[in-house]
Amino acid sequence: MDTKRLIIVAVGGQGNLLASKVLGEAALLSDIPVRMSEIHGMAQRGGVVESAILFGDAKSTIISDGEADILVSFEPSEALRALNKCNVNSVVITNLYPLPPFTVAIGKGVYPDPNIVQDLIRAKTAKLIAFDAVALAKDAGNVLAVNMVLLGALIQTGVLPIPAENVKKAITTRTGKSFAESNLKAFELGFSAAAKAK
Repeated sequence: MDTKRLIIVAVGGQGNLLASKVLGEAALLSDIPVRMSEIHGMAQRGGVVESAILFGDAKSTIISDGEADILVSFEPSEALRALNKCNVNSVVITNLYPLPPFTVAIGKGVYPDPNIVQDLIRAKTAKLIAFDAVALAKDAGNVLAVNMVLLGALIQTGVLPIPAENVKKAITTRTGKSFAESNLKAFELGFSAAAKAK
């Protein structure tokens, strides 16, 4: 298969690394070679967490500027920060629920206007799928399931040749039994949200 390059960006504590592990396991279940790398930036304090995942016959886990086929962002300003990884053919999926950094809270920074963020992404990429993933996670019964909502949206795009059933199997094996039901529901809600996105 052609190599597919995915960047996932989030704020510490949003579940980026678990989402990456679920995707990696689902790829292996689908007989797709996968390579992953992660960057942790003071994650426990709300810092940036970035995962690079390459599917197919990739020789490296580095995704250079302009190389990402798809960008998944757990937070809108993080999507803007990682936009340089995208190109005119990239698909971007982002949660619209903002988590402003502490610099905004103490008056030392300004949070970007969400509408401007979306306009900038649309101008640079092929497609933007943007919705409130936190609301859908709450609907699924677990506000922490934003990562599973966004995985559902990712799989719905069809950019990655990973069947939804294999992702659901990986969700079941990679997440605690007490969260499996809400995580699977979150995945389905994200899948549906992406299907409705224009």
